Amino acid sequence: MKGFKLSLMASFFLVLLSSFIAIATPGKVLASFPSPSSCPTGLAFDGRYLWLADHRTAHLYKIDPATGKVVADVVSPAFMPAGLAFDGKCLWVLDMEGGDIFRLDPKTGMTLSSLSAPCRSPKGITFDGKYLWVVDDREDKIYQLDTGDGTIINTIPAPYSYGYGLSYDGRYLFVSDRGRDKIYVVYPRDGSVLMVLPAPGPFVSELAYDGKYLWCVDYQTDRIYKLDLTIDAPYVRSNPKEEEVELLSVFRNYGPGTVTELDVYFAVPKNLPNQEIIGEITYSPKPVEFLTDQWGQKVAHFKLTNLKPGSSLNISMKAKVRMYDTRWFIDPDKVGSLDEIPAEIKEKYLADGDKLQINSHYIKKCVREAIGNEKNPYWIARRIMDYIDSKLHYEMVGGWDTAPTVLKRGSGSCSEYSFVYISMLRSAGIPARYCGAIVVRGEDASIDTSFHRWVELYLPRYGWVRFDAQAGDQAIPANKAEAIAHMPNRYLITTIGGGGSQYLAWSYNYNVALKAKGPCKVYSQQFGLWSPLRKK
Repeated sequence: MKGFKLSLMASFFLVLLSSFIAIATPGKVLASFPSPSSCPTGLAFDGRYLWLADHRTAHLYKIDPATGKVVADVVSPAFMPAGLAFDGKCLWVLDMEGGDIFRLDPKTGMTLSSLSAPCRSPKGITFDGKYLWVVDDREDKIYQLDTGDGTIINTIPAPYSYGYGLSYDGRYLFVSDRGRDKIYVVYPRDGSVLMVLPAPGPFVSELAYDGKYLWCVDYQTDRIYKLDLTIDAPYVRSNPKEEEVELLSVFRNYGPGTVTELDVYFAVPKNLPNQEIIGEITYSPKPVEFLTDQWGQKVAHFKLTNLKPGSSLNISMKAKVRMYDTRWFIDPDKVGSLDEIPAEIKEKYLADGDKLQINSHYIKKCVREAIGNEKNPYWIARRIMDYIDSKLHYEMVGGWDTAPTVLKRGSGSCSEYSFVYISMLRSAGIPARYCGAIVVRGEDASIDTSFHRWVELYLPRYGWVRFDAQAGDQAIPANKAEAIAHMPNRYLITTIGGGGSQYLAWSYNYNVALKAKGPCKVYSQQFGLWSPLRKK
């Protein structure tokens, strides 16, 4: 969108600098000034001035954005004006009480025409150059309307409940959400949420785009904010969380035979954009060696012998970590073509695997159904993700089946979602790999027995970006967006792999192999123990 800038150098840093700290936050407040009234609702930009609606005074105020001074005002045609939009000549004023939309000549103050809103609780309104758009905070929908008679042209889902403000920048809709204090960048064709920005206040009631900056008016703070949309770094980090995590592998041999050899492999975490390792990682017992597999994953190898009947042992890896809520900002129109993907990335991450079967006729058919004639890698990835989520539901059924089997069955675990997604992405020409993590479950002091796996895909000009098909299997667009180019601060990534590993096989976090003499019943359990670090 206009104002969003991501240099090739920033993209280069995204790929190469795992511990890079972003220095700019999209949505940064550049300026603010008080609203001229105590109940501000609508906001619009006429090419030179801001217009503000207030439902307490039922007036519309013309404001100089450079000074915040009111230069004129007119009486609102609505008793309780809400959203405002400017169509190049006139203001459109949304009445939240009567449900009407009035077209007003701001020079004369005369109402020229009116329409009926298509919904019960209209709040925000904007103009896209031809049509009006209206967001409803009860029906959770956004309507595109003909300006002549109010005919509904299109309806898309609102990003989340409590959609209020609405604006348009020439390509995308901006939608404010007073429930989560977010501003969503929305694709107007189908309602897909592309980016998530922080709101400058707790109740952004309307938005206006001036060609470069986004303006917001907040009903609770009674202020108007000017937001910078520029991105000068590949991602932003916030809300650091410091924890100690222990990956514990427990074994008990109930016999009657002897476990003669026990090989255990722990994936070793490292510094990444979303995480930092604090100090040294400790192990008990000490590994016999450290190894690196064909995907570049480092593992600690433990080798034990002669686990007698009735005996038990624990293997442990402890790390102090700092995890961040990390968000990447991807402009689909700035994503490069498939031809721009480096050859070495293609060679490694477009390969087939026994869990993937990317050349399966069934996988190829599903890819065609999912993407049609789409060429943009970002939208190919989104369409495949939507397709998978329409075909699968989450279910842990005990095994890790192949991608075609999982798709045909219609259910899968997070790992199986990942196998399907990698298979379809690679079949479509997009390099893909998986990440595995230990997860904070609820409270900061918690235990993780399930772990989690998801997909990273390679977007030319941006690099590797998280797309979690299983976590993104959500009906609400804003919830789906949280699983795309976003990492919450509760995941410690231990494993990054492209397929079967000589040490971890198709597993992540850990892998176990044993040999026994005689029949053995062996209990084996792995889990992550989390403890928040206490600040001194």
